[in-house]
Amino acid sequence: MKLRVNVKSMGKKPKAVTETICTIAGRPKTVKELILAVVDSQVEEYNQRVEASKGQLEAYPKVLSCLTKEFIDQQAEGGRISFGINYGDRKADLKAARENGIQCFEDGIYRIFMDGQPLEALEDTVEITEENVFTFVRLTMLAGRMW
Repeated sequence: MKLRVNVKSMGKKPKAVTETICTIAGRPKTVKELILAVVDSQVEEYNQRVEASKGQLEAYPKVLSCLTKEFIDQQAEGGRISFGINYGDRKADLKAARENGIQCFEDGIYRIFMDGQPLEALEDTVEITEENVFTFVRLTMLAGRMW
């Protein structure tokens, strides 16, 4: 199943939020199943990128990579300039990622919205179609001291 997901781009682009497609297995019936399906999809995608970048890393010293000024400026807005190579070869642990995804939702580290409506509890049922738009919002804790 394909999910339409809003993603915030790093930097200060005029259109910072863009819609992307996330392909998941099955049709989740609860918020928990939705989280697990998205985590599974993203871990698989990440691990595929790690595998693909292994060949790039080996070829990297042989080829002079050039970055255009536009590409450097775009990456600088995001806070990091790189060649797009994953220098670590550690793959993501699916079990740990699934546990972390559920724990972070329970702890309020991120929120999920379906068509602008918040999904509140893991046990809540959801009827998902390919027309629904999901937004995952990572919440930032404010800096400061507790008295």
